Parts: sequence; structure tokens; C-alpha cells
Amino acid sequence: MSHPAAAHTRLDVEPYALLAPGQGSQKPGMLTDWLSLPGAERSLARWSEICDLDLLRLGTTADATELVDTATTQPLVVAAALLAVQALHAAGGLGPDTMVAGHSVGELAAAAAAGVISPDDAIALAAIRGHAMADACAADRTGMAAVLGGRPEEVLTRIAELDLVPANHNAPGHLVVAGRIEALAALSADRPADAKVVVLPVAGAFHTEFMAAARDTVTRAIGKLVPRNPIRPLLSNLDGRPVTSGADALTKIAAQITRPVRWDLCTTTLRQARLTTLLELPPAGVLTAIAKRELPHLNRHPLRTPATLTTALDALTTPNRPGSTP
Repeated sequence: MSHPAAAHTRLDVEPYALLAPGQGSQKPGMLTDWLSLPGAERSLARWSEICDLDLLRLGTTADATELVDTATTQPLVVAAALLAVQALHAAGGLGPDTMVAGHSVGELAAAAAAGVISPDDAIALAAIRGHAMADACAADRTGMAAVLGGRPEEVLTRIAELDLVPANHNAPGHLVVAGRIEALAALSADRPADAKVVVLPVAGAFHTEFMAAARDTVTRAIGKLVPRNPIRPLLSNLDGRPVTSGADALTKIAAQITRPVRWDLCTTTLRQARLTTLLELPPAGVLTAIAKRELPHLNRHPLRTPATLTTALDALTTPNRPGSTP
């Protein structure tokens, strides 16, 4: 599948971080405003054929209950991010110094933004990943819970006692754990001191060995692709560091299905980089909220509409101009 053509002009933008959210960021109507972009409906029609879903309907009129299904949500979230990537590309706002990262399934959108795979391939992989993970969820009664606060050593000891595992290291004091439903209930009933436990409305224990069959399915699908080396820095959820090649990126993306998301390490790399701004792709908000706590020195632009994208690019091409969205 073809990669998008290079933009005819490139804006002189300062280096920034471009972040792609994962499952859980979806919301009803999240594609509606983006349909005003030239070619958006055409892209959605093509992607709908690729993943055998009506992405246009799902992103405009479907209610929240319909967007919970893992097989539906993953390609939809990636499609939302890719519409904004296409708009950034068309505006000439994607430079070689743009640092890209994605959270969980958001890594597929990030890989496309970094030039490793095409948008069409990202959608196809998101659909395969979503279906495979949904099948794995049906095989066991598992789930996930956020553990907020508490002393880290006590939290880790308690979840180990219950045979739960860390699935997402989002930030200090913000850990998502996964495992069997009974163990999550026990954690909620007897939580670590000073910690809050919030059971999440997800279908299974993502980023654990419960997803081994899904990892194998995605690995086979990835083996049929010929990735390109990234044309801009692409951070991995494995260690928060830039990948070394396109093949390295895809290998790590498949492996992360059963490994914890180390978003905290991605944040460390962003903190060390010489950046002043980050943009979060739609459906934006989750990663910007983490950055508000962990990277307060950065200007943050959650791209919720094409208008916010224009504002962000304007700020990036006019340093010191107000326009950051908290």
C-alpha cells in the first residue's frame, strides 16, 4: 500500500512532539468536525472497506455503548488520529524533527505518522489487532483497574499477592494493573494505603500474557509488511526510546500486546528533548492531561477539531505567541 505523497510546501515549524492516544480515548461524535477536511470522507470510505466497519457512522452517530467493543474501537481510534496526521501533512506541518509517540494501539497511528507504514496498513493492523484482542478477552474473565496514588512498593507488593500485573505505567502514581476479575475485585476491597482503585470498563487484561494469542496473530500480519525506516523520531512503548528501524518498530509494536506500556519512559524522553510544545492527535485529551502533570513546561494542544490544529500550527510557526490549550 502506498505512502502519502510529500507535501508540496513545508512550514518552518519548531520541533514538537506528536502523540497518538489509545483505546479508552474514544467518544461519540469524535469524527464529525474532521469531516470538513478535504478528502476526509474519501479516506474514511477506503479505511472502512479495509477494516469492514462503517467508520463514518461509528465516528459520528454511534453512542458510547457501541464504542466499547475492542474490535470496533481500535481501528476507529487509529482512523481519528490519521485524519489529523493527513491534515498536518497537507499543511506542511510535519517536519523531520517532529518526535512521534503513541499509547498502546496509538503506536500504529504513530508509526504511520513517522513513515514506517502507510495509513492503510495502520488501519488494517488496528482491525486485526482489535479482533484478535477481543477474541482473547472472550477466552478468560479478565479486566483492568487504575491504581492512583499509594506508595509504589506497597502497590507492587499488593498486586503481586493477587497475581495481577502492571499493564500501563502512565506516570508516577498512575498505574494500570490487569488480571482476573476476582483479583481486581479483591484489590478494590482491600487496596494499598492511600491508593484509589478504579476498575476500568474494558473487556480484558490488555498488555499481559492473556493476550498471547493476539500477539501471535498480529506478529504474523506484521510479517507480511515491508516497513520503511522512520523519517522522524518514533518512540516505543517498550522503553520510551526512538526505534532503530522500521522493522524494529513493528517488532516492538507486536510484542507490546503482552508487555506493559511504559508511557512514563516516553514522558522521560520528551522531558529530556529540546521541545516546547506537544500536539495530541484526536480523540485528544488523555495524553494531554498526563502531560499537564508531568510536562508542565510544555505548551499543550489537544487536537479536537481542525480549528485547534490550525491554532497549534500557528503557535508553532510563531514562537512566543499565546495559543496553548491547557
